[in-house]
Amino acid sequence: MENQNLIRSGEYLVAETNAADIFIPEEFNEEQLMIAQTCRDFLAAEVYPNMAQLEKSDRQLMKEILKKSGELGLMGIAIPEEYGGFGQSFVTQMLAAETTGAGYSFSVAYMAHCGIGTMPIMYFGNEEQRQKYVTKLATGEYIGAYCLTEPGAGSDANSGKTNARLSEDGKHYILNGQKMWITNAGFADVFIVFAKVDNDRVLSAFIVESNLPGVVIGPDEHKMGIKGSSTAQIFFNDVKVPVENMLGKRGEGFRIALSILHMGRIKLGANVLGAAKKAVTDSVRYANERKQFGVLISTFGAIKHKLAEQVIRLYATESAVYRVSRDIDRMMDILKTDCGDKGRASIEAISHYAVEAALLKVAGSEMLDYIVDEAVQIHGGMGYSAEMDVERGYRDSRINRIFEGTNEINRLLVSDTAMKRAMKGEFDLFGHAEKVYGNPSGSVEKEVTGEDYFSRLRRIIRNLKKVALLCTHGAVKKFEKGLVNEQEVLVNITDIMIDVYLAESLALRIEKRESLKGQDTVYRDILDVFMHDSAFRIRKAASDAICSFAGEDEIPVLTGAVEKLTGTYCVNVKEARRRIAGKLIADNEYKF
Repeated sequence: MENQNLIRSGEYLVAETNAADIFIPEEFNEEQLMIAQTCRDFLAAEVYPNMAQLEKSDRQLMKEILKKSGELGLMGIAIPEEYGGFGQSFVTQMLAAETTGAGYSFSVAYMAHCGIGTMPIMYFGNEEQRQKYVTKLATGEYIGAYCLTEPGAGSDANSGKTNARLSEDGKHYILNGQKMWITNAGFADVFIVFAKVDNDRVLSAFIVESNLPGVVIGPDEHKMGIKGSSTAQIFFNDVKVPVENMLGKRGEGFRIALSILHMGRIKLGANVLGAAKKAVTDSVRYANERKQFGVLISTFGAIKHKLAEQVIRLYATESAVYRVSRDIDRMMDILKTDCGDKGRASIEAISHYAVEAALLKVAGSEMLDYIVDEAVQIHGGMGYSAEMDVERGYRDSRINRIFEGTNEINRLLVSDTAMKRAMKGEFDLFGHAEKVYGNPSGSVEKEVTGEDYFSRLRRIIRNLKKVALLCTHGAVKKFEKGLVNEQEVLVNITDIMIDVYLAESLALRIEKRESLKGQDTVYRDILDVFMHDSAFRIRKAASDAICSFAGEDEIPVLTGAVEKLTGTYCVNVKEARRRIAGKLIADNEYKF
């Protein structure tokens, strides 16, 4: 494995990536495509025909469908062969997450089981725990759930009150407390439970079997969406948990929880792709059937705009998701060589890309919310009817901006984590930032005579990165340690970072795609429109940040530099969107 080309978490702000070094969905191999097709076939055969009944909170039916997916091998994609799984790459895991994402509330139950309900034991368990539990979780014999949130502990997870004390004979931890918003609670066999031992300030983690005396499951919550998934409170009343069921070391629970959240966030970024692709397909098929004023509504410019924008945002997000997935695979290979433990190596690799995980959770969930909203709008009155899939998709989407840490929390994490990584010397963020801030106008890379299409794009993206660097240095200079309390400014910086990462990922994907398949105007259209729009979004976020931290004499200089740094090229966005929509309309489904 070549290490020198590996871009570490957050380093994309100061480093340049070669298109040849990234993975793009156009490179999926036959085995990966077969796994994706198996997932699609399973949804068609087992999930979609049962959605009406699942929406009535039929716990038993959901458990039966989950077990069928396990028998088919879909629960073991991320599990090593020695524990009953298939040991697939992280890219393949993300593809499975994407494909099952079209399964509405089944997807929530499935992902909760395969991810946060199973992988804490795989990543942090000892060999005995893996053999006892992971082997059964991989096949669906057991269903898993993750118990972190409490009535008084949401985003501030470490403030939880659930307590465990060692029994007098030293054989059990006596567990007492309450957990809420627990996915799969109604039918799970195994819970990952976080609690404080005695008077510890930090959490520990435990594997708790649901049939233990004192475990009480509440009724399912009545929710806006994802009605088919079981979400309930769990009460632990003097539950005797064997001491050998502590997961990891005492006091390691908070670290386990954070690590698993990184995994949950990045896989959510993949999961929403599947839901988005189904919503786009539903949108175009309805537009190709519905007539108004004697013509199909897909012929209207306003509808074409909506369809094209759905495609653009989805394709850009997908590009970023699989870019970082390959980075994680490469980091896993490096760490497995170093430490030898596949479980620990895997979670350390995922956790390393915490910046991108939080970034894609935000970008993906907001992309899906946009797409399902427009899907309802394209359907008009029918979109508001429960007869249509887009109505369910609209309701189900909303939770993604709350799952795995709210988007507000994750926005703060993106910029804050990048800065902390830089402070540890993982990459030179502040040196580059200081250089740009010291000469903002002089840092602008200007158009070079004769530069080709992708050279121009690389230059523009380097300029956009400098906007993030300029704002980072200015904010740190102004607020110093108090920057943590300037959440609005941190959000401004994060929004710039998100647009930069998506723009660069999209540009790299199109460049590599052309090297494999040749030039196609419609894909350059996607890139051109996204670059055009992202530059304006970056300019707005940067201006807001500058006016929050700069002095009156600095503001004109800095905003003037930002205007130059965000300069792109003229794009006929109307015609570009029409061509993008034209392909979608002709295909009658999302086939980009």
